[in-house]
Amino acid sequence: MLGDSPIAWKTKKQDTVSFSSAESEYRAMAFTTRELKWNHELLSCFDISHKQVMRFYCDNKAALYIAANPVFHERTKHIERDFHYIRDEIVKDSIATSHVRTTEQPADIFTKALAFQQFSYLRRKLGIRDLHAPT
Repeated sequence: MLGDSPIAWKTKKQDTVSFSSAESEYRAMAFTTRELKWNHELLSCFDISHKQVMRFYCDNKAALYIAANPVFHERTKHIERDFHYIRDEIVKDSIATSHVRTTEQPADIFTKALAFQQFSYLRRKLGIRDLHAPT
């Protein structure tokens, strides 16, 4: 999101098998961190300054814990080192992670089959309007 506008999203099957949903979410967080850094650089090419810390919302508490906790332990030993890139960005205050409840996660509209009420709620949250609705 840039302001209130969605500017990028991606859904992709991972090419590796994760040992847990936390690992899968953590891998997605690392990929998204790289995308955020790229978008930040792209904005600067257009002379658009963004001084604030980039906010990163995730609905998986375990993945957020792994990103924030630099201690390696039994549950994270199988995650490749290059995915720990996100920790460096948190320490540099380049990004800040926050938990978002699953019911408030806007990305779910792109990745999950949702009930109409939840779909409509997330659509409104993203600012997406029905162009064919009567005015």
